[in-house]
Amino acid sequence: MALPRRAGRIPLVAGCVDIDMGHTDDSGLFEARYIAFLETISHLRPSLHRYCARMTGSVLDGEDVVQDALFQAYRKLDIFDDSRPLGPWLFRIAHNRCIDFLRRREVQESAEAGAAQPDFVMPADPVGPPLGRAIEHLVLTLPPMERASVLLKDVFDYSLEEVAELVESTVGGVKAALSRGRAKLASLQERAAPRRASDPRVARILELYVERFNRRDWDGVRELITADARLRVADRFAGPLADSPYFGNYERWKVQWRMAPGSVDGEPAIIRFHQLDGVWMPRGVVRLTLTDRGVTHIADYGHTPWILQTATSVLAPEPS
Repeated sequence: MALPRRAGRIPLVAGCVDIDMGHTDDSGLFEARYIAFLETISHLRPSLHRYCARMTGSVLDGEDVVQDALFQAYRKLDIFDDSRPLGPWLFRIAHNRCIDFLRRREVQESAEAGAAQPDFVMPADPVGPPLGRAIEHLVLTLPPMERASVLLKDVFDYSLEEVAELVESTVGGVKAALSRGRAKLASLQERAAPRRASDPRVARILELYVERFNRRDWDGVRELITADARLRVADRFAGPLADSPYFGNYERWKVQWRMAPGSVDGEPAIIRFHQLDGVWMPRGVVRLTLTDRGVTHIADYGHTPWILQTATSVLAPEPS
């Protein structure tokens, strides 16, 4: 899901979600109250991410959307009715952020054209088999309403009434969307996601970044990064890279780690490996945003392990 090519832009990553800095202190570090909130809903994070990843078509974009949704939920905690379950409320916020994301990506209009069929009420709750992880990625071929209905009903086992409330529709509308979505999925043969065209400029920057990062050549890494570069460390930091302890944290880390250029579900990324009992294992993902000026954004997903669990393909050479 690369951005449309623009003058001077290297299409390495999809569009980033704007960050509201109200959850950070002046240094860009997340406030203690926000960290505490994240800990209370930690059991919901993998499911929220899995949903957003399938809605957006990218495990990395999905995590960005979840982060944005949780920021929004945190700001609205004072109006949340705590007599109601927290999960559906968070899913509804996440769903709306996914729709916003898709609209920003200018796919909503074409996707909705395929769903422009009159809704009808089926006589009974349509029964569909649980959606296997092997074909979960195919829901991306569905328009957003069908995609959300199939995911929420067949993957996350919400009732028709709950799905209707989450997507702000009617039970009849959800039934119709389910029927259409399941029929379309049944007609699709399982296939691997198409490989994305590689860009030699992107590959070279990733190689240089990884090589210098592994050598702890922080001055060399900074040569690849713009002076006004932004950093997001999921669940930890959001702000100017210059104000962060990012490189120092890696320098002080006791665990044996190495970076490697690779891809996650076909999207160029940097994979962080940890050495455990003599074996290198993938433990994190880093995504860069590039322009002709250099690296302008760094997104480090080291504190969100569910990304690697949700991805269908993580490719990178094992560190030597």
